[in-house]
Amino acid sequence: MAVRRQRPDESPALVAFGRQMRRLREAKEIKQETIAHLTKVSPAQVSRIEGGKKRATRTFVELVDDYLEAGNSLISLWEDLNRDGHPVPIWFDWPQTESEADELVTWEHTIVPGLLQTPAYARQFLTSEEAVEARMARQSILTREDAPPTVLTALLSEKVLGHLVGSPEVMREQFERLLALSELPNVTIQIVRNNGRPAGTGGAFVVATMEDRSEVAYMETTVRGITTDTPSDLAKLSETLRELRARALPEDMSRDMIREALEKWT
Repeated sequence: MAVRRQRPDESPALVAFGRQMRRLREAKEIKQETIAHLTKVSPAQVSRIEGGKKRATRTFVELVDDYLEAGNSLISLWEDLNRDGHPVPIWFDWPQTESEADELVTWEHTIVPGLLQTPAYARQFLTSEEAVEARMARQSILTREDAPPTVLTALLSEKVLGHLVGSPEVMREQFERLLALSELPNVTIQIVRNNGRPAGTGGAFVVATMEDRSEVAYMETTVRGITTDTPSDLAKLSETLRELRARALPEDMSRDMIREALEKWT
């Protein structure tokens, strides 16, 4: 995926909201754990909201406002920050978001997504061994044992199977890797047929569903990658995913296509 430009780590407006929420909570001598239990999110999520690292949902704010007896002050502040349906911007550290996600759904139209790449395949796109090692380290979320492994659904255009990256040897190793990963209970790989018309023409993207069921997306553009949780962006991606899934082959048929591609590069 493209390298993102540096973004601010936090939004001043969200920091202001978080500080106000913390002041109200501490004035009532209520712990973050209590708020987490009330809103059915983790204490870490509450901490990120109070620290301006994460945007709260309206449902969350309404529950907290009522519990803290804030007299709608938190709701009013939240509405000010979400005027005209356009929330204030907040930038996310995508690798961290990826590692904390319960579920990832990715669409790739040209190459194998980074979470499924072999080192040799990844070297064709990255400029240093350090970058390759970092990409390989990110893949541990699929097989980790210290926490539930991330559930990944990878939708790949059939063009990915015929697009030569590096050498036939690199391709063979990569497709063997895809077949092995597709056997994991938390990994689904499906091939999307073009059927005479292009699919997902807006570019590659990943949608992460977090513990509290909120969503964050990483989208590739011609210039750079963009991370967003803007509702309008997520709605468009959801529509694209519906079309892609409708055209995706079942898992067993997708494996058969990958095996056929493996034989082609042998």
